[in-house]
Order: sequence, then C-alpha cells, then structure tokens
Amino acid sequence: TAYEIASCLVGSEMCIRDSFSSIAPDSVSVNVKPHHGGTPYVSPTDTIEYLSASEAIEETFGKKPVPVRGGGSIPIVALFEKELGVKSILLGFGLDSDAIHSPNEHFGLSNFYNGIETIANFYKLYSQ
Repeated sequence: TAYEIASCLVGSEMCIRDSFSSIAPDSVSVNVKPHHGGTPYVSPTDTIEYLSASEAIEETFGKKPVPVRGGGSIPIVALFEKELGVKSILLGFGLDSDAIHSPNEHFGLSNFYNGIETIANFYKLYSQ
C-alpha cells in the first residue's frame, strides 16, 4: 500500500528499491536516490478534530469533503504528535491546477477567502 511504501521510505532506500524492483518488469532497472525523509503521518478520520474540519468544509463549500491521503513532505506533522501528543488536521484549499511549487504557481482568490471562512467555521464547530 502507499502507507507501507511511505513507511519504507523513512526506513531505508533499499526497502523502497526492493519494493519497486519486485513489481518492475525484467526490462526495467530501479535506482533509488534518497531526497529527504520524514515520518509519514495519516490523520485519523474518526476524531472530533477531523469531524469538525469536515463539517466546516461542507458548510463553506456546500459539498461533503472526500479525505485523501496526500500532503507531500511535511515531516513536522508526525513530530507534533510524537512530542505534543496531539493529532493534526491538514486542510488544503488549493487545486491540482494551481501548479504548486512551479514557476507559474497560483492560488485562486475564491479558495483563499473560502479557506479563511472554513478555518473560522472549524474553530466554531470544534469548540462546541
């Protein structure tokens, strides 16, 4: 699974190379170069924090959100849980078409303002 591969990445580059090599066709060689690492984190979807965030998104955008397992390289999140003993909620308001980290990265104002409203709704719902 993606989580196993992500966990493998943290442990060793040999682990990930072996995982991909086991599924690669014979004509393909797999070469893994470590980039950087961090402990993977998966936000549970049954906590009051997550449920409040989900409801806040639905109130603002008018649609029930679908949880996705993505987030890229945010290694501090797992450290927060380890050191502070708290779960984290990651809320993204950008779109795939925003071209994050590219030379023409952009972020629509409607999502910016809806994001602000969602955060306010989250705090309201979480405090109840």
